[in-house]
Amino acid sequence: MTKLALITGATGGIGSAIAKQLVEQGYTLILHGRDQHKLDALCHSLPAKHHTLIADISQPSQYLRLIEDAFQIGPVSLLVNNAGISHFSAFTSAQASDAKTAYLMQVNLLAPIALCQHFMAKVLPTHSATIINIGSALGSIGFPGFSLYCASKFGLRGFSESLSREYANSNIRIAYFGPRTTDTSINSSQVTDMNHALNSKVDSPEFVAQQFMLLLNSYKQRKIVGWPEKLFARINGMLPEVVDKAFTQKTKTIKQFAHLSTGDIK
Repeated sequence: MTKLALITGATGGIGSAIAKQLVEQGYTLILHGRDQHKLDALCHSLPAKHHTLIADISQPSQYLRLIEDAFQIGPVSLLVNNAGISHFSAFTSAQASDAKTAYLMQVNLLAPIALCQHFMAKVLPTHSATIINIGSALGSIGFPGFSLYCASKFGLRGFSESLSREYANSNIRIAYFGPRTTDTSINSSQVTDMNHALNSKVDSPEFVAQQFMLLLNSYKQRKIVGWPEKLFARINGMLPEVVDKAFTQKTKTIKQFAHLSTGDIK
């Protein structure tokens, strides 16, 4: 039986790397994005036949249509909520406008929630399905300069955790995947320079996709990628003041880059 997977934000670095891993495991893909040329290029780079769907998930009117169109292709057994945007800047800067805040929350949090809702309504009780919400290590660790982004990913992590417990004994599995900084175009030049200054580890999209597959092929409900990020995430949940102290030395450097940032959403 064909395994059908819908990946939102499929043309991004992590999305395309996950797509390649899923194909190797026998999935037929429904690749979502906003740029048909990029979707076609990704589709043609993959073996076998796959599908593409255009939708702007910043527009609530398009949530239901995306899920309806996906299920017209066939019964989708895997939803990967990968589409997301980032924002790095000093919170008090003029760049942290109400409009940008609303847009970031819409794409990173409200859209995945709505897509989960519509997806779950389409899954038949006799079928098994999996939802994996792609968050971030910063969904567990508040990082200076990323206040808005962290807020969206903390929300997605809490939503995923709650939903996974609510549906623990059902035919639908919900999991949360939190990669650390990954070498993709979502990072601004200021973020790249800051990571270099802090000597932060940055993963390749291919490594992140491999870690995603480990989560998919397990029975786990969550996975944070990277060390010491995984450790920090656990400590932050129990003893956040320890992490506060760990950031004390770094915050001055982080602020320098945050104030240089244009605050553009990427």
